[in-house]
Amino acid sequence: MALIGVFDSGVGGLSILDEALRQLPEHDYIYLADSINAPYGEKSSEWIAARSMELCQYLAAKGCDAIIVACNTATAQAIAHIRTVLIHIPIIGVEPGIKPAAMQSTNGVVGVLATEATLQSDKFNALLATLPSEYQFIKQAGAGLVPLIEAGQANSDTVLELLAKHLEPIQDAGADTLVLGCTHYPFLRKAIRKLLGDTINLIDTSDAVVRQLKRKLEAQGKMLGDGRHGSISFLSSKDSETLSKMAQELIQSDLSLHRIESELVSHFR
Repeated sequence: MALIGVFDSGVGGLSILDEALRQLPEHDYIYLADSINAPYGEKSSEWIAARSMELCQYLAAKGCDAIIVACNTATAQAIAHIRTVLIHIPIIGVEPGIKPAAMQSTNGVVGVLATEATLQSDKFNALLATLPSEYQFIKQAGAGLVPLIEAGQANSDTVLELLAKHLEPIQDAGADTLVLGCTHYPFLRKAIRKLLGDTINLIDTSDAVVRQLKRKLEAQGKMLGDGRHGSISFLSSKDSETLSKMAQELIQSDLSLHRIESELVSHFR
């Protein structure tokens, strides 16, 4: 049995946790949401790097066998340095799935909806540079979407109106594939389908992230597959009760099969 830490600026990483519970339900999880500081996408790269390091060190001190940085912005700005410090723990990041999106696109036009910090990061642009030049990537910052998702308004009229503005350049360019480049954005699938219909491919990397976690656990000899269901601790820097409630609403896995705890980590305020 392994203890797996999952860290995000807020509730977005619940999309990763949900996939992990589907594939690896037997392990114990700590989900740490830095909701008092969400969203990260509009903060400086220096602040993101320092805060991400602090939270990952906290999870390491809790005894985590692996840590998922379930935030595209934190991955882009901080994960390289985190890995140089926490050298004995697998640190698994998330990044926009632009490579699988390009492979699935029929017309070579791919929309990328992500935070401004992710789109401007060296890590993202280095990844973009590895892809053939015939692909056209329409980059669009989803400003304002994360706070609305954090407030439980993923399917509200306000989100639909804002999302329509963000998707307009992508739609106008004729993109047939859309990368959900923030872990919050899979919770907008219903709203995106309402606006764009079923003709556009939606790409998120939750499955790939969890498969990488599985490989790391196998290397540590910690894969069980014994049919049990581990515990989940929901930790928040702002409001643990709200985080637990959002988890119940957003996660499709059956949380009743797991022992659930919640805690406010006030020293991170």
